[in-house]
Parts: sequence; structure tokens; C-alpha cells
Amino acid sequence: MDTKLSICFHARKTRATTDNLLPIYLRVTIDGQRFEISTQRYLEAYKWSFPAGKAKGNTEETRSVNTYLDMLKQKAYNLQKELIQEGKPVNLETFKCKWLGKNERPHMLLEIFQQHNDQVNQLLGKDFAPGTLVRYKTSLKHTREFIQWKYKANDIDIRKLNYDFISGYEFWLKTVRNCAHNSTMKYLGNFKKIVILCLKNGWLLKDPFLGFKMSKKEVVREFLTWEELQLIQSKRFVSSRINQVRDIFLFSCFTGLAYADVKKLKRSEVDTGIDGEKWVFTSRQKTHSASRIPLLSQALRIIERYNEHPQCIATDRLLPVLSNQKMNAYLKEIVDVCGITKELTYHIARHTFATTITLSNGVPIESVSKMLGHKNIRTTQHYAKILDKKVSEDMGLLRSKLNAKPNQNLKAI
Repeated sequence: MDTKLSICFHARKTRATTDNLLPIYLRVTIDGQRFEISTQRYLEAYKWSFPAGKAKGNTEETRSVNTYLDMLKQKAYNLQKELIQEGKPVNLETFKCKWLGKNERPHMLLEIFQQHNDQVNQLLGKDFAPGTLVRYKTSLKHTREFIQWKYKANDIDIRKLNYDFISGYEFWLKTVRNCAHNSTMKYLGNFKKIVILCLKNGWLLKDPFLGFKMSKKEVVREFLTWEELQLIQSKRFVSSRINQVRDIFLFSCFTGLAYADVKKLKRSEVDTGIDGEKWVFTSRQKTHSASRIPLLSQALRIIERYNEHPQCIATDRLLPVLSNQKMNAYLKEIVDVCGITKELTYHIARHTFATTITLSNGVPIESVSKMLGHKNIRTTQHYAKILDKKVSEDMGLLRSKLNAKPNQNLKAI
């Protein structure tokens, strides 16, 4: 890491003694941050060169002062060299500790991680969602258990972080914790944010993730076919609560909204769009990106069905959404009754919208990406990869077009 260190001396007129002597101060600037300390030397103002930052004249007194100042300057450069040789970052904190002869307190990994999580907690609802804090708390817990497993310690100095630590952490997550590959990469991704924080503060000189591959394995996303969707839609259940869960799940199937976004959706967020039809105007809780979704007739009928629901009126919400845990529990009952073998969770509704409802019916991927609130179209492309039916239909159209063209000038293949 390149560190810019500059050294100068200045005499302070504002701190002149009763004898009108000016105290001379050493100023060390490291990456824009200053450390100042008195040199314990004093001079009359006329003996000090403010532009040159040293005593002027050729008297024994001025030569003695300048020699001493040169010695202090050399000491500062020597301390910088020592820090580099010891593998420590050269910043204001480490330099100041060296100069004053203090033992630098090590930066402890789990302590920094906990401070980070405390800040996330204080910013809930502003910069972070509750789910984000849960992820970081779980990651901190795993990191603590790994350190106890590998180092038999309650915490470690962050300067011990290296490639061996990261690869060992990966091994521990996959074996001891029995995490799948993608889950392991998610935990390491959370941990990497703490590493980046340490690098930015100058507490780490080298990124321990350097050379470590963080790639995830492609996962086939489950979704409902049109036939399965119709089966759930046409089924009538004895329990009104199950019917309610089914309706809200279908609403997400026809809008692409995630559970958290449907739960917070207000009535005022449904309004008339540029085409005169009803649209949803909201922002995703996860990414804060805008989602503007024209409402299909199936979604409009569900909204109308719960227009006078007491929970919606009392909370100013569009739909009476239960907790995510309860929604998923009822969805398991729904697929059992319908004879669907897929493991149904609420998030499958979002996948169904992207595949069965939109992309399979020719909606351009750019429009689907915008409605889903994706910040990057590559996220949406994961859905397009699994649509063999759409590929078949598109190639069928191409086949028909090619067969209809005159072929008298084509050579036999």
C-alpha cells in the first residue's frame, strides 16, 4: 500500500511565551491526516523562517535548533520504515503509537464484526432491512465458531487473516456446518465486507481473499407451470385462511412481487398508469429499486376481493398478508391437496411470474427485468435459461419461416 507521509515544522505565534518566544511544533501528515507534537524548542519570531520551516541565521543557537529538527525528521522516517518492516499499516494511529512509545492495541476480528453489526442495527429501516441484520448475525456466529474450532481462541488479530484462513473457513462451512456451496459463498460474501472494511481503514495491508474464487453454482429455479397455476387457482378450500393464502400467493404469481414487498404494499401504491390501466408503483425492500407493474386481470380480482377486509382497512395495506412462516406452512397444504409434487414456498411466485407468466408469453426480458425491480438484467437472464418451452416455440417459428422461403438456389445439405 502506498502511503504519503510528509514532515514539516512550524512556529506558533498564538502560543508565544511571556518572553515572546515561539514554540516549534513538528507536524507529520499521513494520507491527509495530521499528527502534531511540540519539539520543546523555542525561538524569537525574527529567528524563525516561516516559509522554510526552520531557524534562520548562522548562530550557534539556530544551528543547534536545525540539527535537532533534522534529527526529529529522520526519526519520523525511521518509524515509517519500522512499521513497513513489521508488516503494519502506516497510518496516523500506528505512527502516533510508535512515536509516543505506546503498544498499539491490536484490531480484533470479531470485535470489528460486532461493531459493524451494531451499526447495521442502528440503521434498520433507513439503509438496511431486518433480514440483512439477521444474515450478518448468522455470519458472525459462524465466524466465531470457526475461530474457536481452528484456533481454540475467542477472537484473533485481523492481521492473522490470510488465504489459509479463508480456505479453511470455506472447508469448515462445507464440512462441520454442512452448508451447500452457494450458502457457503453467501456467508463468505458477508465476511468479505468486514475484510473490505479493515482494508479501507488501513488495518490490513493485503486482501486475504486475493486468489480465492467466490463463484456460485448455477441453480435451477423452481416455478409453477400454467397447468399447475390453473389447478391452484380453481381449487376451493374449506378453510378461509388457506383460500386467503392461496389468493395472496397468486397475486405475487401475477405481479412478481416478493413476500416483503406484498406485505408492505399500501393501497395508495396502486394507481392509474400511462395507459389508463391500474399499475403498482412501489420500491423493492431488498434493493430499494423501483418496480412499476401493470396489473393483470387476475391480480385486480384479488385486490377487489380483499378491498373491505378489516386487516387491510386497519393497516392501510392492499392485502391481508400473514407472516412468511405461516404463508409457507399453508402453501405446503395447498400443494398437497392439489397433488403438486413441487416443494412450494412463497418465493416461487416471483419465479413463476418471470417464467410462466411473462417470458414464456413473449414479454421482452428488458420489461420483465424492470417489473421485477432487478438492477442488473443478468439477474433476470437466469430465468430465461430454463425456458426450454420458449426456446422450442421460438425455433419452431424460425423453422416455419425458413421452410416457407424459396429453396431453389440452396444446395442440398
